[in-house]
Amino acid sequence: MSEPALRRAVRAEWGPLLRCVRAALAERKLRAIPLTLASVALTLVLQFVQNQPWGYQPVQDLGAVYAEAPLWLALLRTPLSLFVPALDLPVWGALAQVLVVFGVAEIALGRRWTLALAYTATLAGTLYARLGIALGPGHPLGLPPGEALVVDTGPSAAVVGLAVFVCWRYRARVTCAAVVAAMVGEVLFIKNNLAGKEHIAAVAAMLLVCAGWELVHRRRAAAPAPCVSGSEHPR
Repeated sequence: MSEPALRRAVRAEWGPLLRCVRAALAERKLRAIPLTLASVALTLVLQFVQNQPWGYQPVQDLGAVYAEAPLWLALLRTPLSLFVPALDLPVWGALAQVLVVFGVAEIALGRRWTLALAYTATLAGTLYARLGIALGPGHPLGLPPGEALVVDTGPSAAVVGLAVFVCWRYRARVTCAAVVAAMVGEVLFIKNNLAGKEHIAAVAAMLLVCAGWELVHRRRAAAPAPCVSGSEHPR
């Protein structure tokens, strides 16, 4: 592909989204992403607290989700679990994911949609864990019984879900397909475990949301969405 053709492809893929984000940041700077900054701060605070001798158990009691716990308790903890970094992963990776993906989503979709979609993706993973264990290790979508005790926290499912929806909404279809393919490849070749399969659950949930959105708005023009930073709904 020639350089001019490559530039046109990049502009067609990411141009509307980049213009939206650039305009919002130029006009309002960090005031354009209050939800994102609050999420980063909460993640950092929870990381600090859970690494203190006095703080680990309170964080677990409030935000640790695992499939063996009663469903009502898991649902109660799921919102906070999104901001509790996984103990076995670098916290800076979680913070970078939240800052970039949540920030783009907050500008492009609005605060309420960003929060709702992040929770939907995280909840899909929480519910999948129970389904996977019920199916058992012999099923392609199943999980071994030991995964019921695995503590499942962190923003990764929300990040994946938001990335899929934002790319779909702003017609970055190649990027959307690449994210989906990367999650499938993760399960097939890297992490065929609870974390990897929860990413697939988050992708599936967001694709259903995308399909529903398209059905509701099927009579509207297929042009890229206008920028809706703040708490507005995507149109």
